[in-house]
Amino acid sequence: MNPKKELPLIAIVLLPIIYLATVWNELPQKVPVHWNINGEIDRYGSKMEILAVTLFIPIFIYGLFLVIPKIDPKNKIEKMGGKFQSLKFIMVTFMSLLAFYIVYSVKNESISNPNYILIGIGALFIILGNYFKTIQSNYFIGIRTPWTLENEKVWKETHKLGGKLWVFGGLLIVISCLVLDRKVNFIVFFAVTVTITLIPVIYSYLLFQKEKNSLSN
Repeated sequence: MNPKKELPLIAIVLLPIIYLATVWNELPQKVPVHWNINGEIDRYGSKMEILAVTLFIPIFIYGLFLVIPKIDPKNKIEKMGGKFQSLKFIMVTFMSLLAFYIVYSVKNESISNPNYILIGIGALFIILGNYFKTIQSNYFIGIRTPWTLENEKVWKETHKLGGKLWVFGGLLIVISCLVLDRKVNFIVFFAVTVTITLIPVIYSYLLFQKEKNSLSN
């Protein structure tokens, strides 16, 4: 582990925790922990729940990215080099911002616009989609189906298609949040998420069967 590369990430992980510490005494014992699609509070809970969420989200993701290269049996993660570090930075930053936003919303007992979260996720889809083609075959990151893991060509082609779908899907979510009604936005979000998840899985199976048949003929 390179301390120079990890220190900025550790600082990012700590930001929502520090923010929570500064507002902790201002929070009541019962705080809002869930909002509906209109941004209205529909459940209250203990402020310890917020502490658990704030600690868990960024720390878990950061820890996961530290562990993955050490347990990767194919050692493909290490071959990604700077791309993996960039991916780790993106994911840790996103999760820390999400935790920060949750604490901010709890403190103010309001989510000013639920679309902000969807826009953030849409932007994350776009960024991740652009990284798909650089991900080497591995058991931890990417579209990991029995067929992509079995065949290198299937892995590459599936990730090419998946990358395009994730970028397009992310753009669709962002545009939807900017121009459409909130309820419609959630429908678009779930439809896009299901689509960009299922199509690459189905495609990997069909491509694997095609490759398998071509070898047997």
